[in-house]
Amino acid sequence: MLAHTAPIDLRSDTVTLPSPEMRRAIFEAEVGDDQYGEDPSVNRLQEQVAELLGKEAALFLPTGTMADQVALRLLTRPGDSVVVPWGSHVELHETGGAGANAGIQLIRAGDPERRGLFGVEDLDVAALARGHMLYPPTTLVWIENTHNRGGGLVFPQADAEAICASARDRGIASFCDGARLLNAAVASQRAAAQLAAPFDMLSLALSKGLGAPGGSMLAGTAEMIGAARRHRRMLGGAMRQAGILAAAGIYALAHNVERLAADHDHARAIAERLEASPAFRLDLATVQTNIVVFELAAEPGLPDAPAFVASCRDRGVLLNAFGPRVVRAVTHLDVDTDACRRAAELMVEVAEAGR
Repeated sequence: MLAHTAPIDLRSDTVTLPSPEMRRAIFEAEVGDDQYGEDPSVNRLQEQVAELLGKEAALFLPTGTMADQVALRLLTRPGDSVVVPWGSHVELHETGGAGANAGIQLIRAGDPERRGLFGVEDLDVAALARGHMLYPPTTLVWIENTHNRGGGLVFPQADAEAICASARDRGIASFCDGARLLNAAVASQRAAAQLAAPFDMLSLALSKGLGAPGGSMLAGTAEMIGAARRHRRMLGGAMRQAGILAAAGIYALAHNVERLAADHDHARAIAERLEASPAFRLDLATVQTNIVVFELAAEPGLPDAPAFVASCRDRGVLLNAFGPRVVRAVTHLDVDTDACRRAAELMVEVAEAGR
């Protein structure tokens, strides 16, 4: 049991708290009015992210959801259709914003078995099926890298390149929801700019594995980012002395990227312990970064996901249920090796209690 100790919070990598060093960077941030382009910290962060991702320009936004919504408004027209992967964040976790803000329809590519991955053939089928005037035109293809509900899978680079090339040939724009793109870069040992290169536009979150208290980025051509700035304001995302938050992002990029590998190791250790228990169903090949999505075996006496999560919470481990028997655990900089080991042991103990 973990009584009398702080909970081990594996609900998300968004729960991280700023370190003392990051707080100091925030306290000492140079600030100005960003709506006049005069916040030096915001300007510096935008320049750094554009260079990191190999794009002409970048834009700071308060949240990843707003980054996605701005991209949809910029790259589509009302009535268009967008090809998205199965289980995408933009479809399931943005409160219907795609339809409400951009007026578009989402077309799923792939299936649950592929856990958010799909190939150029899926884009071809979706685009061709909507080639007739009766159907909404497909004007955007959307990839999520890493894929959240897929368990942090890294999208294969060859597939991303083929999909984006096919889209370009068809006059279809391409976007990468790269909230955890740096996890993908570390796991695949590829430069972030290489992963970003095929896409017209992409996002990057500062508030997940990088540990900043808020903020996400959009990157693309200078023309796109200029237009995105207008849409950001339309959606209420224009801030003034935003350098307070940007300073945390600058610190995160300087200090918290290489250490993402430790989060990946911790997720793997949790997965290996769960996989060894008959109470869980888990494919270790899908644990590539800092997310572990696993299923509770459907056996008499074993809990379902809500009961399992509630029991773990009572004993000091916080998790999220993703379905009737599906649970997600996410590692991050605020949980160390020992905490992850103890959490895995407790999860096994809770799941096997009824066997």
